[in-house]
Amino acid sequence: MSREKGWKEIAPAGVCPKSSVGFMTGDWKTYMPVRDLEKCTLCLTCVMLCPDGAIRWRPELGKIEIDNEFCKGCGICANECPTKAIKMTLEQE
Repeated sequence: MSREKGWKEIAPAGVCPKSSVGFMTGDWKTYMPVRDLEKCTLCLTCVMLCPDGAIRWRPELGKIEIDNEFCKGCGICANECPTKAIKMTLEQE
């Protein structure tokens, strides 16, 4: 019986057989998003545009959460934030 391969085990440019929800993909990134809570207006643009679903709106808490275990560091959130409340920083910082 064979098991499914994770993204680290497939050939470059290969397609993984399942979504990233099944395994952590955050170690792909060089940059990570850091949100400035004072600038953030909770417009949810980042939530809507994150291609990996790494940014989530938590209505019961009234806040946005960034899950760095799934974030690939693409920077779409920072680029599209209307108040520039998200800055991409090197992961080591």
